[in-house]
Amino acid sequence: MPQPVSDRIITMRLPLSQDNFATIISVYAPTMTNPDENKEAVYNQLASVLSGIPRTDKLLLIGDINARIRREWPLVMGKHGIGKCNSNGELLLALCSEFELIVTNTMFKQKDERKTTWMHPRSGHWHMIDFVITRCRDKMDIHSARAMRGANCWTDHQLLRSNVAFRIRQKHNRQGTSKPT
Repeated sequence: MPQPVSDRIITMRLPLSQDNFATIISVYAPTMTNPDENKEAVYNQLASVLSGIPRTDKLLLIGDINARIRREWPLVMGKHGIGKCNSNGELLLALCSEFELIVTNTMFKQKDERKTTWMHPRSGHWHMIDFVITRCRDKMDIHSARAMRGANCWTDHQLLRSNVAFRIRQKHNRQGTSKPT
């Protein structure tokens, strides 16, 4: 069952097999126009949620993060990020660094129109502000992350679609044989 953390964060823990789980966190982060205290409160809540997730769980953090990120964070980003960073982006990248997470949208070489999810209403510039994030060690579980232009989602954002295939390691008993999961 989904578990609300706040009006901006919800989590769900799903069984993948007998001893394996995936935790999904959906976030709607404050925009740049919100006071810094509001933004910091959401990121503190998110850090608290991440701290409580078992290290063995697969993890997906998804949502409208309202952050612009830059390429200078190679440990938490792929090579294909775009744009300039803002203060929300710094908060997101610091969180990713602290919890060893990677922004998977930036791992795939594709046209900018497949990366950007929101158009600024005044400037007309497209930005990547919606993300699919996972643990660095599980980045190979994410096979794609792309914006779907033309999908009617009743929002000013483009639908962000990701192809995920969780790799589950078999547990071994003391004799070294595989234990069914």
